[in-house]
Amino acid sequence: MRRHLSWISSVVVIAGLLVGACSNSGGKKTPDTPVSREANASPGVTADEIHFAAIGTKTNNPLGTCLYDCFIQGINAYFDYRNSEGGLDGRKLKLTTTIDDALGKNKEGSLQIINDNDTFATLSVPMLATGWPDLANAGIPVYSVPWYPDDMNGHDSIYASNGVECIACTRHFMAYAPKVLGDKKIATLGYGVSQSSKDCANAATDTIKLYSKETGQQVVYTNNGIAFGIPNGIGPEVSAMKNAGVEFIVSCFDINGQKTLAQELKRQGMADVPILQSNSYDLTFMKGSGDLFEGDVLGVAFRPFESNGEGNGLALFKKWMEKSGSKLTELAEYGWIAAETAYQGIKAAGPGFTQASVIKATNALTSFTAGGLVPAIDWSRQHEMPTQDDPATHGPKQECMSLLTYKGGKFEFIGGATAEKPWLCWPGSDRKWSEPVPTDFQ
Repeated sequence: MRRHLSWISSVVVIAGLLVGACSNSGGKKTPDTPVSREANASPGVTADEIHFAAIGTKTNNPLGTCLYDCFIQGINAYFDYRNSEGGLDGRKLKLTTTIDDALGKNKEGSLQIINDNDTFATLSVPMLATGWPDLANAGIPVYSVPWYPDDMNGHDSIYASNGVECIACTRHFMAYAPKVLGDKKIATLGYGVSQSSKDCANAATDTIKLYSKETGQQVVYTNNGIAFGIPNGIGPEVSAMKNAGVEFIVSCFDINGQKTLAQELKRQGMADVPILQSNSYDLTFMKGSGDLFEGDVLGVAFRPFESNGEGNGLALFKKWMEKSGSKLTELAEYGWIAAETAYQGIKAAGPGFTQASVIKATNALTSFTAGGLVPAIDWSRQHEMPTQDDPATHGPKQECMSLLTYKGGKFEFIGGATAEKPWLCWPGSDRKWSEPVPTDFQ
């Protein structure tokens, strides 16, 4: 059974892997000094085609998820769509180089892309983004998924389906989700070996405390030191939550740990305690788990498949995925969004585009939504990580999340979100409490 990742799950696993991995991406960031190229000498650009590279983790993926293949399916579906309309200024978009980094060789694969010098941009979905500084230093635009805020931070040539996010900062939706369900006794959980997982759990705790006067919520159990992967089970921790009267759990585990937690909750008679998940947007996986996730809440950052597709790119995505014979997956939508970002940047740069001019043109996009598939991104300022004290300077104009619950074998919107307005959004100017506004992006 294929399973898919989301922003918390992936960041957690990535950070866990980094504990035992050697990497040249730590310490000082390599300055982004794009290589200057003449328009007629741009690598990968011919009179008829624009060539792209893709690199990501397929072999040795520790979660067994459809990561690399599904991402590429979304890219190819998008390229098929654009090429059916004549491509970009008469040039077809083609994925000509594909590299499986086998988990530990992202840097080597990225250097191969640089040295081959025969592709214009790179679409990347690694578990460890160790080659990104090299790609950035070479002036190669990189388009990826929203799981690598630390690796993206400070690099103005790396793009995802959101700007650089602060995992350690409070997030309104973490308190709003239990409020919708009327739950006030909250538990927060994270892995001890993963700094990102700990940051996520701490952020959830801080969120509940920050808004406690408005919500009446309190954290009655917190544990950010769970063993990675929960190899010895989680029975004592669930017993402690049961004794504390926990009504709602914010979990910062990977998808496998999430299932282990749900199984133990059921074993101890706590199956009705909802878990806030950001990593299980996969209906096949949920159905395959029986009633294990019944009533759980999912935070989805992109436009969910249950949304209305009129006036946005969702209908096109579904149409071209069907044409290609591929299943609708989270990773495929991320691949589509990555390809759309590349296309719009090249288009904005104009006919005489270079890698440097495409980066400049993309960073002039101040309300990019990938055709309504993601909340608006201002690429002129969202390459830097916002802070708890200053969410506005480098953060999104609106803090948005789509909330769904799993019930009776399907996902349903909650909290005021609808198929027409799938996101719940708060002002990005500060971290004060307010009720969210159901929002749509076109």
